[in-house]
Amino acid sequence: MDTTGFSQRLRREGYVEGDPKFLEPGMLNAEHDHPFDVCGLVLDGEIALTVEGTEKCYRPGEVFTLAAGCAHAEKIGAAGVRYVIGRRHPTPES
Repeated sequence: MDTTGFSQRLRREGYVEGDPKFLEPGMLNAEHDHPFDVCGLVLDGEIALTVEGTEKCYRPGEVFTLAAGCAHAEKIGAAGVRYVIGRRHPTPES
């Protein structure tokens, strides 16, 4: 997917788009979660996400999603990773 199509998807699905981010080569982020949904597009490099014991690697042009509260770990490839993410905060229940 390209950045234009990704931006359109984020708007269509109610995400707030963020700026591109870069994580250093070989970086490891221990298991954690976020209080918001995440939708990310890898621009360069690679990121491996481990969810419920299963690791999946994402490379340029690939999109990953994580639901709010989804515990995951991150492992960054040898060249680092540059990506753009959107965040979608849950709406308060009435």
